[in-house]
Amino acid sequence: MKVMQIKKYRKNEAVFTEGTRPSGVFFVQSGKVKKYKSDNDEREQIIYIYNKGEFFGYSAVLSEDCYGDTAVAIESAAIAFISAEDFFGIINRSAVFSRLLLKSLSHEFIVMANLISVLAQRTVRERVALCLLILHEKYKNEKDLRDDVYITLSRKDLANMAGTVNETLARVLHDFKDEELIWVEGRKIQLLSYERLAHAANFLK
Repeated sequence: MKVMQIKKYRKNEAVFTEGTRPSGVFFVQSGKVKKYKSDNDEREQIIYIYNKGEFFGYSAVLSEDCYGDTAVAIESAAIAFISAEDFFGIINRSAVFSRLLLKSLSHEFIVMANLISVLAQRTVRERVALCLLILHEKYKNEKDLRDDVYITLSRKDLANMAGTVNETLARVLHDFKDEELIWVEGRKIQLLSYERLAHAANFLK
């Protein structure tokens, strides 16, 4: 906490961009941040969403390489910056922090490996259902009951996360609404049946 420099970010404001050199790491104090890669046609593939309490940007610092992706606030956020010098100092002094960092790295690697598998092997309907389940967990907080969670991610970002286009996403969401799996109002989405949506994602038999 002593070495953190806190900055407020507006919705859609970049924290860092692919190809730039890192000078430190980031910690989400409030809000949410998406990490994505762009293809040659500037289409985004969202590979992770960071929530309150998560570090990000440390992979490039540890590898002494440029950022391999772009991080953008998807809502108003307070994000703390820790310089690389301070970051390495903390790692050297704290075995507990080092273990937590390794755990976080492993988690992100597993998430990205699973994402590759999901995009390659699952139908659009299954991918959208899975993304909604993931986002439900991301938008929960300690005070929320499961039935009171509202997903407010933009339709464009949800389509990018599921690896599809807006038109196809709209059809799938319409089907889910007709099947009473979700409730939709404007850009807000609420899960009506977590278990049935897990079936739709092909996670439950």
